Amino acid sequence: MGGLVVSAFVLSSGVLFLSCIFPVNGLSKVRGVNLGGWLVIEGWIKPSLFDGIPNGDMLDGTQVQICSVVLNKYVSAANGGGSNVTVDRDVASTWETFRLWRVSDNEFQLRCLGGQFLTSNSEDGLILATAKHPLSTETFFIERNAGRVHIRLLNGGYVQATNNHLLISTYQFQPGWDKNLATFELVIVANNLHGDYQLANGYGYDKAKMVLEEHRRSFITANDFDFLSWNGINTVRIPVGWWITQDPYPPSPFVGGSLAALDLAFSWAQSYSLKCIIDLHAAPGSQNGMEHSASRDGSVDWPSPEYISQTLEVIDFLATRIGNADPIELFQAGIGLSNVVVDLHYYNLFDPYFATMNSTQNIEFIYKMRAPQLQDLKAMNGPLVFIGEWVNEWDVQNASQYEYQKFGRAQFS
Repeated sequence: MGGLVVSAFVLSSGVLFLSCIFPVNGLSKVRGVNLGGWLVIEGWIKPSLFDGIPNGDMLDGTQVQICSVVLNKYVSAANGGGSNVTVDRDVASTWETFRLWRVSDNEFQLRCLGGQFLTSNSEDGLILATAKHPLSTETFFIERNAGRVHIRLLNGGYVQATNNHLLISTYQFQPGWDKNLATFELVIVANNLHGDYQLANGYGYDKAKMVLEEHRRSFITANDFDFLSWNGINTVRIPVGWWITQDPYPPSPFVGGSLAALDLAFSWAQSYSLKCIIDLHAAPGSQNGMEHSASRDGSVDWPSPEYISQTLEVIDFLATRIGNADPIELFQAGIGLSNVVVDLHYYNLFDPYFATMNSTQNIEFIYKMRAPQLQDLKAMNGPLVFIGEWVNEWDVQNASQYEYQKFGRAQFS
């Protein structure tokens, strides 16, 4: 398929690397759009996808703190996990913050800062922060009443604080919602992961399949490709997740169907003479802990030999299936810069540096700083370069339409 680019998105320690399989043939300049939020879910793009999830403020990766109503102290995993759990902190910080792993609408596992899970696997009912792999003894049923919760084991015993500031799981009665040692305040510190993992695991397979099938069918259509072609766009960038290689039955909780949608996108691209850039946006293990890399709880596990090998297998799969050519490996020391493309993401946002700039200063920054940088990257025998992401948005307050247009032209020229 002429003009295809297969690229791998790997973000580690703030450095972005892309590997390119094929050049974008026949284009003097790539003018493209990113089809974000379609085959890799980013909740901020379409928040309504998550509206039907029960307990939707307690998705995978939600950060919570737990405070005893009676003691007015926070539950704490000493040293961030690996030993005892106490209920003795006046102020909550990282040791007192737990990330949820959702098992069902009301069942959760609680992960500590160090990666261990709270567990009730002890003869005396003592809660510890020592489990490396969560099973039933690390799964808690959470009953909610406004901001208060009861935390119950699957065998029926409730978790309670003790007067000597320990956490045990031996309370056998139905606790009330007032001052009771088995009653806690649940503080949701952050609920900012809304990706494929949260959607699929939040709904459960059957409902998630219905939601994603409708989303993939309607969010991007052939009419969009027609519109782009008529308006001078010659390329689309399509983010995909690693689980696409195991379609139609990817590992739980992911939902199949993204490969069929990608095939459809290529047929539309051929019909409307558009080129396609395939962006492996979510690498195995999550390359940056964010929702668009399908992280379960914000952890970054990608830089390991196992996940790097799996990433290369995904690239090989995409190149072989779509590109009709042998893929090269990711950029390595000694391979040089041939067959490599640098995908730059340019935003005049997300950095305090831009916070005080006015419209003129933002526009001048494009011409004086970014344009020379691009020229340097386009040096003889250097890598191919494209701007994979940019937006016509900034931190300027009350900017006029004309100023927005000038800002857009500066970036698009």
